[in-house]
Amino acid sequence: MTALFAKRALLPGGWAENLRLEIECGHISTLAADGMAQPGDTQVDTLLPALANLHSHAFQRAMAGMTEYRMAGRDSFWTWRDLMYRFTAQLSPEQIEAIAALVYLEMQEAGYASVGEFHYLHHQKDGSAYDNLAEHSDRIMAAALETGIGLTHLPVLYSYAGVGEKPLESGQARFGNDMSRFCRLVDQAKAHAAGQLPADCRVGIAPHSLRATSPRDLEDVLQAHGEGPVHIHIAEQPKEVQEVLEGMSARPVEWLLENAPVDAHWCLIHATHMTDEETRNMAASGAVAGLCPVTEANLGDGPFNGATYLQAGGAFGVGSDSNVLISLTEELRTLEYSQRLRDLSRNVLVPGSEGSVGQTLYCGAAAGGAQALGRKSGRIETGQLADLVAIDSQDPALCALQPEQILDGLVFAAKDHVVTDLWSGGRHMVRDGSHIARDSILKQYRKAIEELVDSL
Repeated sequence: MTALFAKRALLPGGWAENLRLEIECGHISTLAADGMAQPGDTQVDTLLPALANLHSHAFQRAMAGMTEYRMAGRDSFWTWRDLMYRFTAQLSPEQIEAIAALVYLEMQEAGYASVGEFHYLHHQKDGSAYDNLAEHSDRIMAAALETGIGLTHLPVLYSYAGVGEKPLESGQARFGNDMSRFCRLVDQAKAHAAGQLPADCRVGIAPHSLRATSPRDLEDVLQAHGEGPVHIHIAEQPKEVQEVLEGMSARPVEWLLENAPVDAHWCLIHATHMTDEETRNMAASGAVAGLCPVTEANLGDGPFNGATYLQAGGAFGVGSDSNVLISLTEELRTLEYSQRLRDLSRNVLVPGSEGSVGQTLYCGAAAGGAQALGRKSGRIETGQLADLVAIDSQDPALCALQPEQILDGLVFAAKDHVVTDLWSGGRHMVRDGSHIARDSILKQYRKAIEELVDSL
């Protein structure tokens, strides 16, 4: 049992003062407000439920800054993707593990307690399978174990280059699996996770997109492994919407909701280009909208239909996707600012007529992220996983605010350095603003990047 004492904490019913909290077996076992700290307690200023980062491609962190040079002609998501494929072709298993460890460290220092790793890099550089089919999944899990982050691992089914079962392109060779090989990979990943990772970690599945799978394979993989989290890229780009419309006679979100058992176990990543009807129907399905505002801005995807979705009661969470910038506060504020820029308005993402935007964004993302990863977290209450983050309310960005304004200040005025401590499933991994394994992880990352740069 470990215990911590917070000057204030955000509980489901509102702010509590002088909260003492005990953690047993990774879960919150007792809560007592208006109490006193006891010898040995970890003492913090302001305690919040920590968010889940629901969508990550960890390896892309190492190419941040490499794709911001404008080439002749119109630059787009698709030209970025070509550059990403060329970069991906060089990565070794050891480099993948080192990059992932840095990414997870940065996430925890930014206030994320868990991550959904949407993992589609499966094979050797020539596209052939490793003797251990789940070699790269094992590397991701090793990085999660080293950093202590709560992992929901999401092996990706990626079989085709486009709608109509188009053959994979050369740059996609490291991603590709048929159904049989993919199911073996998932089975191996589940066995490895059960034997090596903490009990709060789990394995789901990620049919990459309607472009990269087929209706038949989607049905089969859901029958084989659809009991846990199911994540899918959907409607990220207008070109994707048009391709699906032409090949499947419906828009992506429209087709998915009509042809797949979409429910609260699903997370629809991006869902950027939807009609209002699709938006309301997606909200009604119970699925989580997996929003990645920084990456969506970086890639020129466009803004999510946020106001309509929230008014319809839709669940949402945030992720760092390409990891070009890992910042919890930037994801949340970029989500709101994208709506303001589009609508020429302010304080857009509040369902109803009034309320705190910061609280809507933070608490909504806490609940939706936990749902998307299949984690019993997102709230500070007994029985929940101890996914907790402490921030310093005396930071210059926050010190003038009343408790009811702290989440507004955190989302719109603060930087991630206000995070002082973080627990992932009760594991106290960030202390005094730094990850406890920072030095060794940075050393491994720098070594891996030196080798990678020499090979490019």
